[in-house]
Amino acid sequence: MKAFLLSVLLLVCTAPLLAQELTVAAAADLRPALDEINAKFKAESGIELHISYGSSGNFFQQLQNGAPFDVFLSANVDYPKKLAQAGLVASGTYYEFARGSIVLIVPYDSKIDLTEGLHALLTPAVKKIAIANPSHAPYGQAAVAAIKSMGIYDWVAPHLVMGENISEAASFVLSGAADVGIVAKSLALAPAAAKRAKFVDIAAKNYPPLLQAMVVMKSAKDQSAAARFETFMRSEDTKKILQQFGFDLP
Repeated sequence: MKAFLLSVLLLVCTAPLLAQELTVAAAADLRPALDEINAKFKAESGIELHISYGSSGNFFQQLQNGAPFDVFLSANVDYPKKLAQAGLVASGTYYEFARGSIVLIVPYDSKIDLTEGLHALLTPAVKKIAIANPSHAPYGQAAVAAIKSMGIYDWVAPHLVMGENISEAASFVLSGAADVGIVAKSLALAPAAAKRAKFVDIAAKNYPPLLQAMVVMKSAKDQSAAARFETFMRSEDTKKILQQFGFDLP
């Protein structure tokens, strides 16, 4: 019996500790900032974030249907609020952490005159204009609102090409598949775009605010780890990273 107990004790003591993990559904505009936030959070907490990037609307539908994400970071506030109203969110975890913005972006060698702002979309050389799909992507909705605010939507609409999310829309421009795009400023500031594209800001008055919000799901497997991540998202380190990638603080 003593030998058996000793062997069990040795097995327990030598077994590797299970690392804490969180599955995160995040809007695609957050990738450049959240990759850095993830690295800092892991170094501080030892908690591993498994992040999936995509459109907020698609994640909303998945979470409504029981997708196994612990945390949701949305490019707008509507989807997290609806999840909370449906009773799917852990109490007190709703947090508005940033405000996004959109820019007009072109390949670095483009001859399109960005000083014209959105009116540059009427340039005859512009054949394809990349935006995120407005049916489920907040940044696509913002792009359409901005175009309509200038009174040029009917001329521009035939040239729109839709990315499944804002990251895909940006990739259309960076790859040359689109002449110009309306994308998240955070993606235009990302290292991958810095040497391959140039951009100009679109006035915030021309589209609804892109407030970003997060929630912890009630179904999260490790509520303590999720709470720790939420606290980290409120930290000064996180705020500095978000500002570095063009986000404003709400």
